[in-house]
Amino acid sequence: MKIVIINYGAGNIQSIMFAIERLGFKAILSNKPDEIKAADKVIFPGVGEASSAMKMLLESGLDSLIPTLKQPVLGICLGMQLMCNASEEGDTKGLGIFNVDVIKFTPKVKVPQMGWNQIYNLKSPLFDGIAENEYMYLVHSFYAPDCAESIATTNYEVEYASALQKDNFYGTQFHPEKSGDVGEKILENFLKL
Repeated sequence: MKIVIINYGAGNIQSIMFAIERLGFKAILSNKPDEIKAADKVIFPGVGEASSAMKMLLESGLDSLIPTLKQPVLGICLGMQLMCNASEEGDTKGLGIFNVDVIKFTPKVKVPQMGWNQIYNLKSPLFDGIAENEYMYLVHSFYAPDCAESIATTNYEVEYASALQKDNFYGTQFHPEKSGDVGEKILENFLKL
């Protein structure tokens, strides 16, 4: 199986590679359109700030490639947020895959939300074998509100979409690669799609 992690300068790549290796697979890092298109599975990672990450995608032309991909694509954290219509972070236009706008938590709660929180309302093969209310690792100040494409929910100030799906595109606000055995099971489920 050819697994490509999109390399566009937004972090958390090593921990994803190690998690995939623990599952018995090898992933390659690439920003080459031909390699990305030829992959069986594509992982779109992200740690950082939305507008600068989107600028890197625009400069590399990956902004127009990613929405056209036909194989399973998994956006993680900022990767998922960039797959939405827009983000309040840096007033950023997103890739428009998920029909929702990313907004900031209010000052009523500590941001970023950092640490372990529960996921529930699980609605996808991504969560096969995962129990409701499992704890996943999150670190973020912006979120996608609950919407028609939500496949998992988390509560922090409000209920929000901690995972999204549309067609072959999946996104998790949480970091499966940093969420222990449960997170690795979700990655394994993604690789089986």
